[in-house]
Amino acid sequence: MHILSNIKTQYRSLMYSKSLVFALAFLAATSMSAQNANFQSYIEKYKKLAVKEMNRAGIPASIKLAQALLESGAGNSELARKANNHFGIKCHADWTGKTYALEDDDYDDFGNLKKSCFRKYKNVEDSYIAHSEFLRDPKKANRYGFLFRLEITDYKRWARGLKTAGYATAGNYDNMLIKLIETYELHQYDLLSDDNFPDGRPDKPKDLIAGLDVRKVNEVRVVFAKNNVTVEEIAQRANIPMKRLERYNEQLPQVNVPLADDTRIFLQPKRCRARGGNKWHYVKEGETIFDISQNYGVKASRLRKRNRIPNEAEVQVNQRLKLRGFNIPKSDKPRLASEPKPTQTIPNLLDPDDDFMQDDDVDPMPSDPGNGIFVPDAPTNGQTDQPAGAAFHTVEKGDTLFNISRRYGITVDELKRLNNLADNNIKIGQKLRVK
Repeated sequence: MHILSNIKTQYRSLMYSKSLVFALAFLAATSMSAQNANFQSYIEKYKKLAVKEMNRAGIPASIKLAQALLESGAGNSELARKANNHFGIKCHADWTGKTYALEDDDYDDFGNLKKSCFRKYKNVEDSYIAHSEFLRDPKKANRYGFLFRLEITDYKRWARGLKTAGYATAGNYDNMLIKLIETYELHQYDLLSDDNFPDGRPDKPKDLIAGLDVRKVNEVRVVFAKNNVTVEEIAQRANIPMKRLERYNEQLPQVNVPLADDTRIFLQPKRCRARGGNKWHYVKEGETIFDISQNYGVKASRLRKRNRIPNEAEVQVNQRLKLRGFNIPKSDKPRLASEPKPTQTIPNLLDPDDDFMQDDDVDPMPSDPGNGIFVPDAPTNGQTDQPAGAAFHTVEKGDTLFNISRRYGITVDELKRLNNLADNNIKIGQKLRVK
């Protein structure tokens, strides 16, 4: 009886242990599911703000969202809830706004943890803007300045750069950011042009229909190819005749050849113009008219007609294409790839020690309210000769080298070279040469 009693006791103990393991596993899974839901909800709520700040200040939206998720616990941390501080930015000596005290990683002379001073913001948007200004603060150029020379889509180097610069003390801070970006596909937002996501890239959740990844581009349904699917399989699954797909897609790939991932196959006719958002597109290296047509969901034939581009011809890098509205004037048609680039004499750069582009050294320049470009009547900045066709932009509130370069279709490095800028610092009223 004693032996039998021991066996029963051990059995009950074993069953209890298994139940406890299952219970702990269930709780862990439930916790992970709740965290995932919180993170997804946070991303949906603030993704537009992240993209808006990316285009204003040049910080990848994926990086900003990942940092906010990590630093604020998807908006659930005490600092986020009570101080609207989503990036864990402390006061520092130059902060004059409201503050919030919270224990973090500061210690007194006796090694005891003490409360740290954190910035307090009126709302979350102020926190997002302040994060941008914190990273691009001229006083921190030696620490964070190199980040703004990285590609906006290179989130891995941005993450590693933030760790190298010491943004956070965690030794695996970069890996945590990269993991968040890839888990929640935050890198997709680095491709968007503004807070309304209007530039033709997918802006809605994936809609899997009959095994196809169907999204909307310019309010037109389009399949993003996955898993070596063919055009023939797309036609069958979507129940659309092949002849109709041929009409909808101006360069339909071979029907039985597996498609490269993310090849776009339109299930409806492309539109004649891009709806909302950007009115212009600046041609990038390697882009063709067809590529741009696919990107914006606009018929290639209408792009050519609107921009006076002959059939089969292509345009040069940085040329501006109109996406909607009336046809451009003949005098404004973009330069074709077959046409030679105009020769242009680049003026000698000034000595780095000169006070370059100071307001009191620059003659007033007549403005063109139509496009914000300034054309000098006489040589400026001490230069004795200006190249033909040179144009200038006057810096306004909120301008950065990044958004100015995007506006005029040039790179930040080219903009700095044209103006002999040693860093990214500019000021309101400053005249920048953009052409």
